[in-house]
Amino acid sequence: MLPWLLDSDPALRWQVERDLAHEPPEVWEATRARIATEGFGARLLAHQDPDGQWAGGAFFPAGFTGAEGEQPWTATTWSLNTLREWGMDAAVLTGTAELLARNSRWEYDDLPYWGGEVDCCINAWTLANGLWLGADVAPLVTWFSEHQQPDGGWNCEWVSGSRRSSVHSTLNSLKGLLAFETATGGTPASRAARRSGEEYLLERGLFRRLSTGAEIAPCTTVFAYPFRWFYDVLNAADYFREASLHDGTAPDPRMAEAVERIRAARQPDGTWLQAHRHAGQVWFEVDVSAGEPSKWLTLYGSRVLNWWDSAA
Repeated sequence: MLPWLLDSDPALRWQVERDLAHEPPEVWEATRARIATEGFGARLLAHQDPDGQWAGGAFFPAGFTGAEGEQPWTATTWSLNTLREWGMDAAVLTGTAELLARNSRWEYDDLPYWGGEVDCCINAWTLANGLWLGADVAPLVTWFSEHQQPDGGWNCEWVSGSRRSSVHSTLNSLKGLLAFETATGGTPASRAARRSGEEYLLERGLFRRLSTGAEIAPCTTVFAYPFRWFYDVLNAADYFREASLHDGTAPDPRMAEAVERIRAARQPDGTWLQAHRHAGQVWFEVDVSAGEPSKWLTLYGSRVLNWWDSAA
């Protein structure tokens, strides 16, 4: 399986080299540097507009009306998320933060890009992307403490009056807070908010309702890459893997059932299959069609199980 995974785009290969092959830094860092000039990373960079945006918009492409009923994945935030998650060196995007500060506004209330808006997920991505590119996003850190739900998580529908958290919103918020802590060490308030959000997911075993123990939804144990904004236990478990490595702590035993769902999805040849694709316009496809072995999901699944099993 490892040779199959290594025969990949640099955006994926460097992570395989680091996390599964355990190559020395000089090996995977050299591969990572190729993202800007080869394959997926170079192709996505080529779509950046002169004003710093992608597709002419912050969250949606310019002129998008929603008539087709699908979320496009081509606009600025989605493109930045992808490049950052692939490991693109921020130096390649020097000047982008300033261009977006001048030229990009949120579709919600025409708010300035680096100030965020009212959506938890959007603000989490803005926080992580701003830290990566060197923008001033410090005010967004306190926003998460101020908008945490009484049950400890977050819900993007808080603006409509929701007082209960969403696993989707909570996981994306946690990723933003972890990026902040990784970059700066965090603050007492940000660390407390992250712990509370993690507890929200852990006390539910990552996929069960606290009230009844029933599964939250079938989608929580079905895996598709790219993850986009969607929650599933593989996406969540990989977050907890990163948080555990950052904190120097062991895996939480309350994840055990969710991890076994991930293990059960592994095929006899050690791969994970793509369940489906999240509908929506893309610049280009970066993974296989439904039913085929996915190198991306196999990377995520393998490193989660390796992390979990090594602590047993």
